[in-house]
Amino acid sequence: MTPATEPIRIARRQGGEVEVSGTLDAFAVDVLRRARFDFQPTPRGLWIRLPFDLGRDWENKHATWAADMLTAARYPVLLDPDLRHEPPQPVIAPKRPTPQPPPGHRT
Repeated sequence: MTPATEPIRIARRQGGEVEVSGTLDAFAVDVLRRARFDFQPTPRGLWIRLPFDLGRDWENKHATWAADMLTAARYPVLLDPDLRHEPPQPVIAPKRPTPQPPPGHRT
């Protein structure tokens, strides 16, 4: 596999849709399909986008996953910063203080 030299761009357009542009080979297409991107034929080629109206969080998760997988496979990827999904941080309970004997108490 030889990654494309032109970056794969994943961006949110003015209409709110998340689209992909750039040169794609079969592996990159497979990654995008697994990330739930749709491939719609148009007179000018393929329109690659995420389904509409599934919410920004869903779109961000899938766009980030696709970008991370393509980057791991050494493709040059430009992900719109607005699409970067930051997973929630785990809640860490504060440590309880170790009980101390009252002052002047002998053990």
